[in-house]
Amino acid sequence: MKAPEKAAPPAGEPDGPEDRLRRFATIWSRAIFPATATSMTRPELEAHLLPLARQLAGALHGRPFVPQAAGPVGAALIDAHCTDPDVLSRTLGVIDAYLVLYCGTDDEQRTAEENRARCARLQHALAAGFAGALRERTLSEQESIARSSLLARSDALDAMHATEVRFRAVFEGAAIGIAIADLEGNVLEVNDTLTQMFGGLEHHVRGRKVTDWAHPEDRPQVCELYRELVRGERDHYRTEKPFYRNDGTVLWTNLTVSLLRDAEGRPQYQLALTEDTTERRLLNLRLRYEATHDALTGLPNRTLFFERLEKAVTAGDGARFGLCYLDLDGFKAINDSLGHATGDRLLVEVADRLQSCATAPSEMVARLGGDEFVALTTGPDTQREVDDLATRILGALATPINVDGREFSVRGSIGIVEGPGGERTSAEVLRSADITMYRAKSAGGNRFELADPEADARAITRHGLTNALPAALERGEFFIEYQPLVHLGDGSVHGAEALVRWCHPQHGVLGPDRFIPLAERTGLIVPLGRWVLQEAVRQARYWSRRHSDGGPLRINVNLSPTQLKHPGLVTDTIDVLERSGLEPRALCLEVTESALIGADEDLLKPLRQLAEMGVDIALDDFGTGYSNLANLRRLPVSVLKLDRSFTQGMQRHPADPVDLKIVEGIVSLAHSLELAVTVEGVETGRQAEQLRELGCDTAQGWYYARPGAPDRIHTLVLADAV
Repeated sequence: MKAPEKAAPPAGEPDGPEDRLRRFATIWSRAIFPATATSMTRPELEAHLLPLARQLAGALHGRPFVPQAAGPVGAALIDAHCTDPDVLSRTLGVIDAYLVLYCGTDDEQRTAEENRARCARLQHALAAGFAGALRERTLSEQESIARSSLLARSDALDAMHATEVRFRAVFEGAAIGIAIADLEGNVLEVNDTLTQMFGGLEHHVRGRKVTDWAHPEDRPQVCELYRELVRGERDHYRTEKPFYRNDGTVLWTNLTVSLLRDAEGRPQYQLALTEDTTERRLLNLRLRYEATHDALTGLPNRTLFFERLEKAVTAGDGARFGLCYLDLDGFKAINDSLGHATGDRLLVEVADRLQSCATAPSEMVARLGGDEFVALTTGPDTQREVDDLATRILGALATPINVDGREFSVRGSIGIVEGPGGERTSAEVLRSADITMYRAKSAGGNRFELADPEADARAITRHGLTNALPAALERGEFFIEYQPLVHLGDGSVHGAEALVRWCHPQHGVLGPDRFIPLAERTGLIVPLGRWVLQEAVRQARYWSRRHSDGGPLRINVNLSPTQLKHPGLVTDTIDVLERSGLEPRALCLEVTESALIGADEDLLKPLRQLAEMGVDIALDDFGTGYSNLANLRRLPVSVLKLDRSFTQGMQRHPADPVDLKIVEGIVSLAHSLELAVTVEGVETGRQAEQLRELGCDTAQGWYYARPGAPDRIHTLVLADAV
């Protein structure tokens, strides 16, 4: 049944949750009223259904979700004398079509697919509650009548005929199967309902032994219950039991067996009441399949996979497991460019190939969602088997996939976790596999990687730092240290480079290499970079007021590639300089060489604007990239900062002559282009002297001072002035 779109209420009429709930109850009562045997009018039935509708709505949105809460609703229908099977059918139709429509909410945490899945499970639970209540009611009435009818056979002769008539009326007209057997298990009487259950031929049922109906799926305790009953040690037992029909099909039943005693209380007969539950069981199996399998690929879904994984990771006695977590490389580009229909057909083909890789009884493949799949293997030798499984998966994906006449080369990245059961939770195992998969993807994809506890710990730490970054900026956990820039000609302090640090509550002081890449990926680098610029410029202005003679100290601030592309770079910089009163020539923005490789005019335009204002632009880490030296002429830079790798050879004695020639050549080239040269990583006086002789202009490094608080720079400046 497809629900119509919900009409908007008339103007001025409320449309709150209670109004929608009442409309749902109205629709429900109109649907089932023609099939009920109740004495209530339709409005009375609607009023009776309203609290039941409220129960269903509460169950739909329950946290946690408990589908069994719908069971009492089904039982309540039986209590209201709505016992016709058509009532159940119509009720399930109304719930399927209207429950989410009228009783749903705009909950962004739950998708429409999840609401439909919840609705299906509520239907299942309601049907079970309806059937259970109907069974209990029927069994109670029929067993009581049957018992009374059977015992009445020993009454006085003047009542025997009337008793026989009543017994036959109940026995033959009962809606459930009834059989009577002696204590040896010989079937003496069966009614037509039971005969029809077994295929319609009475001789296939009457005269057989009860033991002939044993089934491989009988629970072991059923035989013991039967023996206790015929010995007179119990009066009845109830169980779910399958039977084989003569055509080989299986009949599933709810079976109640009672002991009938004679006047002296001795066991005499067995009375069996049988309810055919085959269709309900098939419905349950179908609902279970739909709840545990992916609708697109037919593979097991997250629910079934987590059930299997939980069993695997909690198993003991030397049991081991191996998990492959697969993510398709580049699938999003296919989905976005060619559409979801093409992407879905590609996923179906991938699922078929993965299924062909896991054919052993101890192996399974599941789809977690999107283009993420998992393969699980269990057994004593999973260390070897999981590697073989991952290799088979990559091999299966190597052959191009044809979709609508187009060939797609599909690659995948796999993270593998293998180990003994009983040591980790399923959530920990899946998290480790996910982290490992991303390591494989970062290494180029089309490969698998084995889980590494140390790598997992680093990834978890990075994730925690990423999540903590926004709040850290708000709480003021960042601070700046300054490293002096020293003029090699006279050894005076020429300025300082601002280096941001993070005082993390748990991890202590973190250097920029620990969090700047994370800020780049999350986009937080823009507000963080703006804060660093504001603080550094403010500090430089303070220094310039305290050190008025000799010109302003220059402050160097690093710009990330993301900041370089941000449209507000120029306006933000101008605003910061104007607010602080610092001269533009006292500010130097450092941009890494790699950020400017292949830069077009659009990227260089903001740097040109800043350079025209008087702001110095420094090319940081020069020599580590692959930029063409001829391109230096087109870049709006005024300073080259040589990477520390050029000065490491100067720490040896004698200095590496090749390094000396390279530095000399770069300095000569830079000066010919009217560029100043700053050298990083100076750690010895010998290095400083050699760099001065080679013509370098400024230097920084531990030889002069480590990065520190701003007052240390002021102290160094005062020392130069003495």
